[in-house]
Amino acid sequence: MTREKLSKEAVAEALAGLDGWSLARDGDSIACTFTFRNFSEAFAFMTRVALAAERMDHHPDWSNVYKTVNVTLNTHDAGGLTALDFELAKTMDRYFGG
Repeated sequence: MTREKLSKEAVAEALAGLDGWSLARDGDSIACTFTFRNFSEAFAFMTRVALAAERMDHHPDWSNVYKTVNVTLNTHDAGGLTALDFELAKTMDRYFGG
C-alpha cells in the first residue's frame, strides 16, 4: 500500500466511507472514539489492532482510559493522510463490530 499523501478530495471520499470517523482539527489526521463495555474489551481491541498495525508497519496514535479508546491516524512520513490510514481505520471498524 502506498504512502503517498492523499488529496483533500480523496480524503473526503475515503472519509465518507467510514462510520464514526472525522477529520481532526489539524486537517491532516482522522479521529475516532471507540467505547466498550469494560476495560478488558477495550484492551482486547487494542491488542488485535496492535498486531494488525505491526503487520501493516503503520501505527496509530491512541490512548485508553477505562473502556474508551481514542484514536488518531495519519502517516507522519507523508505529512498527512494516506491510503494506509483508511485501511487501518477499516480494520479497526471491523474489529470493533466483530
